[in-house]
Amino acid sequence: MNAKSKKILSEIKSYFIIAIGLLCYVLAWSIFILPNNMVGGGVTGIAALIQYWTGFEVSYSYFIINIVLLLIALKVLGRGFGAKTVFAILVTSVLFKVVPALIPASFIQEFAVNNGPMLCCIFGGALAGLGMALTFAQGGSTGGTDIVALMINKYRSVSPGKIIVLLDVIIISSSLILPSEATWGYKFAIVIYGFIMSAVLSFTLDMFLSGSKQSVQILIFSKQYDVIADRITKETGRGVTIINSRGWYTKEEGKVAIVIVRKNESSYILRIIKEVDKTAFISVGSVMGVYGRGFEQIKK
Repeated sequence: MNAKSKKILSEIKSYFIIAIGLLCYVLAWSIFILPNNMVGGGVTGIAALIQYWTGFEVSYSYFIINIVLLLIALKVLGRGFGAKTVFAILVTSVLFKVVPALIPASFIQEFAVNNGPMLCCIFGGALAGLGMALTFAQGGSTGGTDIVALMINKYRSVSPGKIIVLLDVIIISSSLILPSEATWGYKFAIVIYGFIMSAVLSFTLDMFLSGSKQSVQILIFSKQYDVIADRITKETGRGVTIINSRGWYTKEEGKVAIVIVRKNESSYILRIIKEVDKTAFISVGSVMGVYGRGFEQIKK
């Protein structure tokens, strides 16, 4: 398989994962949030408020608002981001139109509404957060405040989850001034549920995104350091640094191999070490940040 074919397959895989993430996001809203008349954050939250107030469907208002934000994002985040986000906005708008009609009302009533708003805001927030994490990880966005969060995150080391929470506070709180016949007690309860859902979503989003970016530093003390280093370099593509060492107790000179990898790659590195030298002494430690080729870039 040539490089061009690999690139095409990689793009197809990326768009497929984005679609799965968007489906999770729409399912969260369609099953847990909208049936309970709850308010979430982002453009979807604004679209929900519009639907509660006017009856104008979420799918339409979601699409219109996002197109405006997308035009701004194209200049800031580039065309590559824009292509995936246009795809995400179109798919999400279609899913919001199609998915609710496919889910039996009796299922929503029994599975979500009857279990109360507290469980619904927790499950809905977790599922929506998972969907957003899958989409973010592939360079896409569910639109709205996600776009704003990624634009800020491009230039500042602030987690997307925290940015989204701040923006969501304003959107969720605005439900208090929405004209309705509901009592103030009910309105305040809806706002509180909205905050809980937003917090769960943010936690889930950060957990998945940060987990995929966490790195570890592995120190390898072994007489077969050269064999281990060769295998790590050839099989993982990661660089290995060799430094001189001296055991103070034995006074023996030796070598230490140092490798920094993503956390999810560490198990493979440890397996290589075990296969080469079962007696090797290994130290694995988490690192706060790794910047450079193969890792994160320093943001201004």
